[in-house]
Amino acid sequence: MKKILLLGSGELGKEVVIALQRLGQYIIAVDSYKNAPAMQVAHEFEVINMLDGKELDKIVDKHKPDFIVPEIESIRTERFYDYEKSGITVIPSAKAANFTMNRKAIRDLAAIDLEIQTAQYKYAKSYEQLKEGVHQIGMPCVVKPLMSSSGKGQSIIKKKEDIIHAWEIAISGSRGDLVEVIVEAYIDFDFEITLLTLTQNNGKTLFCPAIGHRQERGDYQESWQPINMNATDLKTAQEMAKKITKSLGGSGIWGVEFFISKSGVYFSELSPRPHDTGMVTLAGTQNFSEFELHARAILGLPVLDISLIRNGASAVILSSDESDKQPNISGLDLAANFVNTDFKLFGKPATKIYRRMGVALAYGNMDTKILVERAKEVASKIKIN
Repeated sequence: MKKILLLGSGELGKEVVIALQRLGQYIIAVDSYKNAPAMQVAHEFEVINMLDGKELDKIVDKHKPDFIVPEIESIRTERFYDYEKSGITVIPSAKAANFTMNRKAIRDLAAIDLEIQTAQYKYAKSYEQLKEGVHQIGMPCVVKPLMSSSGKGQSIIKKKEDIIHAWEIAISGSRGDLVEVIVEAYIDFDFEITLLTLTQNNGKTLFCPAIGHRQERGDYQESWQPINMNATDLKTAQEMAKKITKSLGGSGIWGVEFFISKSGVYFSELSPRPHDTGMVTLAGTQNFSEFELHARAILGLPVLDISLIRNGASAVILSSDESDKQPNISGLDLAANFVNTDFKLFGKPATKIYRRMGVALAYGNMDTKILVERAKEVASKIKIN
């Protein structure tokens, strides 16, 4: 049995804990608030500010874990290098966690060091610098915080009047204490994909069938697997994903995002952990869910292949109110009246408007467009407020 310190205890972390416990491991879940989803299924939990390096050091010293598994961005990730030197395995690696928690590091690695195709971009630490960046990149363009998750803080600038609003949205949506944004040229893409990429101790890199997804308000709303795409574009995306994950090092599941356009494949972002759009794998689309793949990679258990079992789709279940009280849930009986569907509630202890509280799933050997609509219908029956 290994001791695993999970840093970040949201819905993705909860599924990782369940997968690890099924493999006989001991998990301590950490987050900034009590009763977070992963804490509800872990052996122990801690509530700390993970951006405080001293607090982080104390927790690591207290528990002396074999593995540290980051699940969110808001962590003092530079401390990971020292933990790694002390003999603790950081998943996927200290370099990977540190680089990918900040869009600046990962974008420069991809575009400059590895010469992977990305959108043109500039950085800005102030509103004035943002205006200059927009002038150089041109409109329309996209503005994002350098540290955020699930698309938080993103907006599109179409005219000069949008710049101040984009700056305010980006800073308010930033996680951590970093006040800096990236402005990117807008890519006229046909669709975007998540390519779940598994790196392993044995050196073999595997890819899950590509996942399509739709975003709204900077957050994913539906995802489906597989997505129908050109074989050449898929191979290009796989080569890019393998190149960048190899450069960062370590073992685990990675959510690598790409824009697919008529002019080619563009690298967008990368997460060194299970991806929210990958919750579609909970519908039994693969022989292992993304969480089971991550757990096996953490423990060094070889995965010989990843195969598609059936088509699937996911749709988010959102809260419609904001409250610190225990959420009221209704409509489960209505949601259960659809064949070849399922739903998972995350157990978040409070609601916010548009907060993701669960996911509806649909599966079967039919067109993914039909499955997406079925998952959305299931999700619509569940009310959380």
